[in-house]
Amino acid sequence: MNGKQPTWDQYFMRMAFLAASRSNCIRRKVGAVIVRDRNILATGYNGPPSNTAHCDVVGCIRDDMNIPSGERHELCRGLHAEQNAIIQAAVHGVSIKDSLIYTTTHPCVVCAKMLMNARIVEIVYADGYPDELSELMLLESDIKKRKFSLPDEEIKQMIGPQYLAKVGED
Repeated sequence: MNGKQPTWDQYFMRMAFLAASRSNCIRRKVGAVIVRDRNILATGYNGPPSNTAHCDVVGCIRDDMNIPSGERHELCRGLHAEQNAIIQAAVHGVSIKDSLIYTTTHPCVVCAKMLMNARIVEIVYADGYPDELSELMLLESDIKKRKFSLPDEEIKQMIGPQYLAKVGED
């Protein structure tokens, strides 16, 4: 934050990282913001369904079972940030067709398929994710994809040092 007016990418990616700061995942905090015409339509962060125990309280099934990052997505109490953003839009009756999603982590294959069917036009992500099928599925789609990162120091101020220490895990 250097005193200059932020670009729209900076602004919305900051919002995605702020959403990630609400996550109670003990492996990786992820946030997402869905935007159309420079208006925020929905936000999401990874975590368990509403009114259920948080992972930082009951522990992590994935850790207990030694499941590597990018594998066996169904073995997790939580929903992904992209899923929660799509659900939030649906609950509030907001169409996300022809919108962009800013997410702190590249979508997994499950989220990529959901974004394809939701007719998202562009994915802007900060960090990669080890899911080859996601990459292949997105290649078959018309969705544009690009990487946009914020400085590590800025991320650490928003989320804390645990984000930088845990990148690569989920």
